[in-house]
Amino acid sequence: MDSPLRSFIDVPPDSHFPIQNLPFGVFQPKQGNPRVGVAIGDLILDLSVLEELGHFRSPEFHDRHVFSQDSLNAFLALGRPAWRRAREIVQHLLSTETPTLCDDAKLRSRVFHAQKDVVMKLPARIGDYTDFYSSYHHAHNVGTMLRGPENALMPNWKWLPVAYHGRASSIVISGTDVRRPSGQTKPPDAAAPTLGPTKSLDYELEMAFLIGPGNSLGQPVPIDRAMDHIFGFVLMNDWSARDIQAWEYQPLGPFLAKNFCTSISPWVVTMEALEPFRKPLPPQDPEPLPYLRAKNDFTFDIHLETRLKTAKMLATASPSGGGNAPHIITRTNFQNLYWSIAQQLAHHTVNGCNLEPGDLLASGTISGPTEESRGCMLELTWRGANPLKLPNGETRKWLEDGDELTITGWCQGTGYRIGFGEVSGRVLPAS
Repeated sequence: MDSPLRSFIDVPPDSHFPIQNLPFGVFQPKQGNPRVGVAIGDLILDLSVLEELGHFRSPEFHDRHVFSQDSLNAFLALGRPAWRRAREIVQHLLSTETPTLCDDAKLRSRVFHAQKDVVMKLPARIGDYTDFYSSYHHAHNVGTMLRGPENALMPNWKWLPVAYHGRASSIVISGTDVRRPSGQTKPPDAAAPTLGPTKSLDYELEMAFLIGPGNSLGQPVPIDRAMDHIFGFVLMNDWSARDIQAWEYQPLGPFLAKNFCTSISPWVVTMEALEPFRKPLPPQDPEPLPYLRAKNDFTFDIHLETRLKTAKMLATASPSGGGNAPHIITRTNFQNLYWSIAQQLAHHTVNGCNLEPGDLLASGTISGPTEESRGCMLELTWRGANPLKLPNGETRKWLEDGDELTITGWCQGTGYRIGFGEVSGRVLPAS
């Protein structure tokens, strides 16, 4: 995974955004409208200025101005030839071998923004959002809690990628506070349910991919063409209210327990950037039905972490962090997903369901085989029975008001990282 590419922008080896990455996002500078940019180190390259100067005048873009818009949707709709061409152009302009930006201080002052000086926006107008349930270890752990280890997986789980449709309107960008939701709950010994704030607020470590060109209603996407429709990945925290979910989910699945807030990271890492970290999809048993079989199907080696910082840690933190630094509560990997993204997309459309540019398809909680690789509090504390012990002496069965959750992830190359930045959110008290 060595790469000869070098940028004239100084990017440290542990940065998430070297020239090998170049994720796309939507940002708003202090003066001006939201527009599309690419992250390089701690800077943003303003693609709307480069577009204005004619750098994207090529057949792949169909003479469309896609980077001066407030979402990636128009760019997503162009498809992989345009995505690859844009990446090639940006890599060329940022290369140490290219003088266009490197030797023009006036132009650099126009096209570069410090990430700390801008406001990041949702990368796309998300029309629809689907959440899968694709981690074997997560599904097995949750099923074991509910039905025992002998009946942990439902009969359909290894035959199809289980999913439900979520609420797109409550998807928020990283850094947005999360209000503790209220809903009906019913303890086992109660005669009737009551309405009130959740007592079992949880996080779910997930990843999600954005759809590029869609498919027409009634026209399934064959699995061997699934990648033509997938642009790239973001990190996701699908906040959950477990006690509300336990009362409401039968027979139609999650509702108020999930639709109150879902957080995503601002930078979309492209499939091209992830290509060096592709891994073969492990064999599936039983063998899936023919429409779910792809030649050389794959997954990715993406390291994922969740960090928890409590209100007490925030209040007593020293400039150096000390003992009150955020505590890592989950370490897992994208490879822990049983179903591939190609299988997820093929199954989603096999009935003729039409996907559209900007639709978001999420992995579901990503958990591994070890205790530290469990991707939510439900599993980490085994439904509250084994509270999480934090280094400062605090314990957690579930998330409390003032807690701040941060999910991050990266692929490790030789001397560089392909990172996703982070998705974070702080819990506020119920209204």
